[in-house]
Amino acid sequence: MIELPKVEDIRGNLSFIESGSRGVCPFEIERVYWIYDVPTGRKRNGRALRHTSEMIVAMSGSFDVVCINPDGSKEIHSLNRSDRALLIAPGTWREINNFSTNSVAMVLASGPYNADEYIFDPEDLGTESPQPCADCHEEKKSAKTFADPHKHSDLANVRRITFDRHKHVNGTLSVAENGAPLVPFDIRRVFYLYDVPADAKRGGHSHYQAEELIIALSGSFDVVLDDGKHAPERFSLNRPYTALYVPTGLWRTLDNFSGGSVCMVLTSERYSEPDYVRDYELFKQLTAL
Repeated sequence: MIELPKVEDIRGNLSFIESGSRGVCPFEIERVYWIYDVPTGRKRNGRALRHTSEMIVAMSGSFDVVCINPDGSKEIHSLNRSDRALLIAPGTWREINNFSTNSVAMVLASGPYNADEYIFDPEDLGTESPQPCADCHEEKKSAKTFADPHKHSDLANVRRITFDRHKHVNGTLSVAENGAPLVPFDIRRVFYLYDVPADAKRGGHSHYQAEELIIALSGSFDVVLDDGKHAPERFSLNRPYTALYVPTGLWRTLDNFSGGSVCMVLTSERYSEPDYVRDYELFKQLTAL
């Protein structure tokens, strides 16, 4: 179990996961998926991954993760806090069960989806398959360079993205994977807001470089976006399979949170304070035509 960073605030708590010196994730994030609408008490089928590591977080509610390690030992981990993650090593059999009402599980993976990675019979644990070939994947994108985007920011570039819903009697799953057509950037950081009071306002900044996908994993809230040139627009989010794409250079605030809401944000950059514009007057100067 890994203790995640937790920034406590009277407007709600924030935790984040990223790799690198500031983060706690031991791998680069290649895929994020989340499981929701799970009937109470149902079990997600067991399986292991040959070479892929995962981190599992209870974003809402609670559930148990039953693990069988490569040496045959068995462990049961109860997840019920959003500031803790369970790291699953490659070759570990795991199943998720005992879901509470309105629970949501988020899973970060170190590799893209690959059917050959999956082991669906615990008797096959320890069998080998060829390591993924580096030449079979696209090279990592080089570091991006940016001119200041604020002057060219435009609300017309904002859009809603609807992810596929993989429905099953044991719950629904949606996926955001680097390189997928619906994901406009490589995911380098995940952060999320929880325990947010109904009258709270979050945000109040823009970014020089970071692009974001904002998703209401549980409950609902509004995102108000401002490009400094047109009247601000309000976007209501209340579906765990719908994301709001927010490009660089837009001022954003979040409000109108419902009780028990969880806001997950997938971002293109690791945390960097110089990437933030937190003064609205400076934002107005940067966006002035």
